[in-house]
Amino acid sequence: MKELIKKLKTGEIIPFLGMGVFEKTLTKDGKKLPYDSDSMILALNNNRAMSPRLMYEYTRAAMSLEQRKGREFIVQMTNHIYTSTKYDIPSVYKWLEKIKPKYVIDTNLDDSLQKIYSSVNHFLITGISRITADYDRYIIYKFDVISKTYTKIDKEELNLDLPILFKPMGSIKPDMNFVISDADFVDWLTEAMGGYAVPEVLKEFRKGKQYIFFGVDFSRDTFRMVANEITLGLDGGFVLLNKEELSKKEDKFIKTHNLENIDMGIDEFINSYE
Repeated sequence: MKELIKKLKTGEIIPFLGMGVFEKTLTKDGKKLPYDSDSMILALNNNRAMSPRLMYEYTRAAMSLEQRKGREFIVQMTNHIYTSTKYDIPSVYKWLEKIKPKYVIDTNLDDSLQKIYSSVNHFLITGISRITADYDRYIIYKFDVISKTYTKIDKEELNLDLPILFKPMGSIKPDMNFVISDADFVDWLTEAMGGYAVPEVLKEFRKGKQYIFFGVDFSRDTFRMVANEITLGLDGGFVLLNKEELSKKEDKFIKTHNLENIDMGIDEFINSYE
């Protein structure tokens, strides 16, 4: 355990968080936060199911809603999901709060990650998509713990002196930028493959690192591609998939990336390492 904690702090092992970390999270009014593709679709569509073709993956459903109701509708609905009511920060964030890893990747869209680092200065990188002004698909901020504010900075100012929080799919804060619909992901992944979704500092830092994946659904094509692009150069790692049987796509991704499947739920894993 001490070795794992040490490697998380130094960045030798990088935590990678997906939507599944919200599986047991309830809002104060008793509702469930989205924790998988289906529940995200329901949240975006006022708790109504959509056609089987659109229910395949939430990115497809979000694209349909955007085409029918406009981009602003998707942005505001996504923000509403995480700001309309309060909820406890999921257990894995509380666990990481004690450790304060040097580098965290979080594909969730809320601000739980920012909250657990609010006591220290840090860099925050949020993903963006479908812009024409630049190839880079990210914005970099620096957080000042005294003023409790984020300030946009140039990519040349990013360094490894402070913890780095990377939210490649965007976030509700400090600005509402979301990579959520099919068009968003196509654009983001296209530029990621060209090298424009990750700052140079992190491209160097990530070489030869291990990862531990919490709540990432590798059965979904989109997030396998996202994970693959962000972790280029990895040296294996671990994934928590508490499932009786893995799908062929999950099994292939795990073997291809030399990951060890820890057959535990997130809470069970955290409790065993406290």
